[in-house]
Amino acid sequence: MASPTPFATRAPHAPDAPIRFGCLGRIELLGAPASDEVVTQPLRVALLTLLCVDGARGFVRRDRLAALLWPELDQAGARGALRRALYALRRALGEAAIEARGEEELRADPAIVWCDAVAFDAAVAAGHHARALELYVGPLLEGFHVESAAFDPWLSEARRARHDAALESAWALATTFETQADLTQASRWARRVARLAQTDERRLRGAMGLLARTGNRADAVRVYEEFVVYLRREFDVAPSAETQELARQLRAN
Repeated sequence: MASPTPFATRAPHAPDAPIRFGCLGRIELLGAPASDEVVTQPLRVALLTLLCVDGARGFVRRDRLAALLWPELDQAGARGALRRALYALRRALGEAAIEARGEEELRADPAIVWCDAVAFDAAVAAGHHARALELYVGPLLEGFHVESAAFDPWLSEARRARHDAALESAWALATTFETQADLTQASRWARRVARLAQTDERRLRGAMGLLARTGNRADAVRVYEEFVVYLRREFDVAPSAETQELARQLRAN
């Protein structure tokens, strides 16, 4: 059976931009003249992420960058720290990698720096769900920490938004393939939904039900059992009564 459109449409794997910045699931900087000068410095990683991710929606003001990354400093001190960090980024990536508009607005030049999080956002927006999930190998800046109380809320929200988008992309693929009676692909993406669901029991139950309908009842029960372990380990709670009842029905049939 032919793959559905636009769900299976994929952008070229290799971007045209000479520098690749990976920040989904891992931090990786390829093609830069001096990548170690960035990836070993958390504040520079955070700055590059902001310039790519927020910069994809429009230029970012210096005041915003300074306030997010150096909230403990006064305005003059924070802007000075930003200037030094920008100098280091341009030295590591090349002068043209950071684009300015006037004196106060900045972004990473998308023609020079390709960012997987930005490509993920574009794939989701275009309905290219398979491509989005190929890019989503983990949370934004997974395991990353920087000493900035202002950056943490930005990162938490950015992580949550992309995780939720990945979950919805997986669900869209699973249900579309089920509608087309491609049960192998429907089951594949239902398993991805289950892995991404975390505490979203509505989507978890959806994945369990879809697996059962495609003849993978044992997998549906296994998904539930893994979820029970996850909840107990992370939160010391049990699944909702509704989820427990679905598991009981699956085991009984």
